[in-house]
Amino acid sequence: MTASPRTLAALAVLVALAATAAADQTTPSPIRIDVAKLGPQVGQRVPDFSLKDQNGTTRTLRSIMGPRGAVVVFIRSADW
Repeated sequence: MTASPRTLAALAVLVALAATAAADQTTPSPIRIDVAKLGPQVGQRVPDFSLKDQNGTTRTLRSIMGPRGAVVVFIRSADW
């Protein structure tokens, strides 16, 4: 069974319309996050905390504070 030229023309129009509709759909642009404003800033005081380290030992801000302060670095592990 062969399709008539009219059927083929209608099919071509439908394919063109579908392609145009797909091209018109744009993905929304991602929200830009200023990472410099995330978390505490340099020199800013942080509230006291109590967290477990990689060995399961509970650490507090007071326990890691030295005479000149402390540097706290959070690294996301691969097994989260």
